[in-house]
Amino acid sequence: MASRMPPLNAVRVFAVAARHLSFTRAAAELHVTHGAVSRQVRALEDFLGTPLFERRIRQLLLTPAGQRFHAEVEPALAQIALAAQGTRGPAPAQSVRVNVRPSFAVRWLIPRLPGFVALHPDIVPQVVTSTQTPGAVGAEPFDLAIRRGLDGWPPGLRLQPFLEDEALVVGAPALLRERPVATPQALAAHVLLASHSRGEDWARWRRLAGLARLRPAGWLHFDHLHFVLQAALDGLGLALAPASTVVQDLASGRLQAPLPALCLPLERYYIGQAPDAGPAAQAFLAWLEDGAGA
Repeated sequence: MASRMPPLNAVRVFAVAARHLSFTRAAAELHVTHGAVSRQVRALEDFLGTPLFERRIRQLLLTPAGQRFHAEVEPALAQIALAAQGTRGPAPAQSVRVNVRPSFAVRWLIPRLPGFVALHPDIVPQVVTSTQTPGAVGAEPFDLAIRRGLDGWPPGLRLQPFLEDEALVVGAPALLRERPVATPQALAAHVLLASHSRGEDWARWRRLAGLARLRPAGWLHFDHLHFVLQAALDGLGLALAPASTVVQDLASGRLQAPLPALCLPLERYYIGQAPDAGPAAQAFLAWLEDGAGA
């Protein structure tokens, strides 16, 4: 079984390079050379038997295989980090298993977890990422689950409303300085970024704006929202993103919302609580309610 495992250091290097879409920036983050990043990625590609990056002049793009692999390993590496944190020192008395979708884990939950750990050092949060319906046959057990909408929840869970959400047009500041967007019609000068997982959002937004026939300068399509947001950060075009996934990027100035009044309403999030959820789950739920979702 061990022989089937990819080299984990190469996986970590790949994840950083995929996040930046740059070997140079990955090398700076990891404090290694550009050549070291390139060698690790090449070793991983040799192990998997498929290219993960499309290498162009002054541009690095993920192949379809690279997109799929990155969507899986990014949450997995975050889970490994959490597991390592929970293993250090005396064994904690309690844990809480939280089931979320991968994009929500990476873009919303995991960045906030240090706040929970600081308040509850005796509780280890275990983030379980899944695209399955909570409680589906074969799915991992959980104490709490977070999903959009009321459809598809199994019986026996206690549901309560959580985050309200809406989609905003966002882009990198440099791109918006170069081609300002003061009106919805200005989107015709931009490349629009879209994900297969949220394929109807742009059509709904254009109808909301009264621009159903708007023709943009071009389209870039990605498998997952996570890659759409990275492309937006890198200035490749404008994204239509749930506010829940970009709130930190907007606060830091990494992304800007040029049309803040034109928002597309989205289904709100709900929290499902398993019948046997214990005190650790109650503490996590209280933390979510008291401010993590603000």
